[in-house]
Amino acid sequence: MSYYKHHIFFCTNQRTDGRACCQDHGAQEMRDYLKKKVKEVGLSGPSKIRVNNAGCLDRCGQGPVLVIYPEETWYQYKTKEDIDEIFEQHLKNSLTVSRLVI
Repeated sequence: MSYYKHHIFFCTNQRTDGRACCQDHGAQEMRDYLKKKVKEVGLSGPSKIRVNNAGCLDRCGQGPVLVIYPEETWYQYKTKEDIDEIFEQHLKNSLTVSRLVI
């Protein structure tokens, strides 16, 4: 049994050598947005949802990305609406958002 029902890792890596990275697409802002949303509805904490920063997840060409465990579901997102859809469908209803899956 997992400590969290869902554990989300956002790649927030920032490269300084000009190569693509998730932070170039506002990854930290999106991570903060989801974390706040999860807390506001009382879904954060043990046996619920945890939202974390991660270093490079090595999917830079598909970024920005996040991965949700224990399902091991990888998502690409671009907008807050994408994050809202992941929140509503995957985190609240345990449904995969197929159009955003990597």
